[in-house]
Amino acid sequence: MNTLISQGGRAITKFQVVDRINDIAWQAHQGSVAAIIQLLNEKLAQSCVRTRAIFSDGVLQILCEAAKVEQLEQSPLVEQIQQILESIAPRHIRRVKINSRIVREQQLLWLKEIDSDRENQLLWSQEITLIQPNIVKQLIKDFTEAQAELGKPNYPKTQVSRPLVLINKEKYKNKPKTKILAAAGLCSLLLLSWIVYAQLGNKLKNLIQPESSKSLTTENTNDRKAQTPSRSPNNNFYEPSDDPFQISVRIANQASASGKTATTSTQWLEIAAKWQRASDLMSTVPQTHSRYQEAKIRTQLYKKYTEAAQKEADKSKS
Repeated sequence: MNTLISQGGRAITKFQVVDRINDIAWQAHQGSVAAIIQLLNEKLAQSCVRTRAIFSDGVLQILCEAAKVEQLEQSPLVEQIQQILESIAPRHIRRVKINSRIVREQQLLWLKEIDSDRENQLLWSQEITLIQPNIVKQLIKDFTEAQAELGKPNYPKTQVSRPLVLINKEKYKNKPKTKILAAAGLCSLLLLSWIVYAQLGNKLKNLIQPESSKSLTTENTNDRKAQTPSRSPNNNFYEPSDDPFQISVRIANQASASGKTATTSTQWLEIAAKWQRASDLMSTVPQTHSRYQEAKIRTQLYKKYTEAAQKEADKSKS
């Protein structure tokens, strides 16, 4: 009989652990990168976009890959990923950098590769900041989930469960008391967390805001550095000895950065001219170039951006 009780206890413990292990959404909420990627791939499957990720230096780096450029359109893809991540609300993850490129063979060190040559490796990249859920609401949600867990039976529905209840009848008489104590403990934790948040909430916000400002300042500095090498005394965008692929990408980055602040028709026309130069340069990449196939894709992409900028210029006129 003791053997039966021991086996049943192990079965109960195993059942509870497996129940949590199989809950991918719960694992993603706890900050599991593997679970987050599984949910992202499930939700982006219709878009034919595959994702990979790694958590590095406090930032969740996500790589999006697809067979066609059209499937990696920046604005809708970034918005969709941000909505998915904010619905997951992963713990301890606030900063996310989304990178995109045409799909390639499996590469284990993809982050190191793109960090060493971002201009040529990526179509685009963008860093976002996830909106953190209200701490009080999150605590209430956790408390509700904990209550639901307490309300579940702690034994599986198997043939062993019925005799277990009979054998351990005296043991389960104490279960209501245990539930009450657990609920009281959770209530105390909720109250304590609310008090801490009320006392330190403003200080935490003040700490977070300078960090965001610092991040934005760094990005603006990098943009200015990227623009400086492309200028020369005679106002040409490139030197004849330079690689046309790299120069084209550099001009495209300038156009992309300018497009974020453009408001007038003149500014949009200048941006359209930059996209056109980038497209023309990219079309001159020789077939012997290692990135020739990608250059053909980028040529068409830059032409589309040229047309889009010209349309914005027409809108601004009216």
